[in-house]
Amino acid sequence: MEHHGHTSLNRTALAATWHCLTGCAIGEILGLAIATALDWGNVASIALAVVLAFFFGYLLTLRPLVTGGVPFRNAARVALAADTVSIAVMEIVDNAFILLVPGAMEAGLGDFLFWWSLGVGLFIAFWAAFPVNRALIARGRGHAVAHAHH
Repeated sequence: MEHHGHTSLNRTALAATWHCLTGCAIGEILGLAIATALDWGNVASIALAVVLAFFFGYLLTLRPLVTGGVPFRNAARVALAADTVSIAVMEIVDNAFILLVPGAMEAGLGDFLFWWSLGVGLFIAFWAAFPVNRALIARGRGHAVAHAHH
């Protein structure tokens, strides 16, 4: 029985982390692509990517809650509770990796380095956020809150 609960917790945490990764990836790719195309500096590029990552991360939680009948105000509280820590961890790790890769922030949209550093950064961020989500879900927080409202 204990092993089954452990497996279920891991699966739930993996699903929650994948959900978070999806929102972060949409925001990161869109934000960095826009900023790169507009030739913005590093701070503006990262700021836009982070804002959009949070926006899309929250949106992916909000949408099913609101369409499922949860009032927007309640759904917004659930999204904030479910996603904030996970998205923050993912964004810190992803952006730190991209900043550490020589030339990644200067790479253009047509450069392999741009896409490689973004992909590897998100991969590392996924595995950094997984134990965070697992711990939150085990304590009845994070995505456990969102699933309780589905």
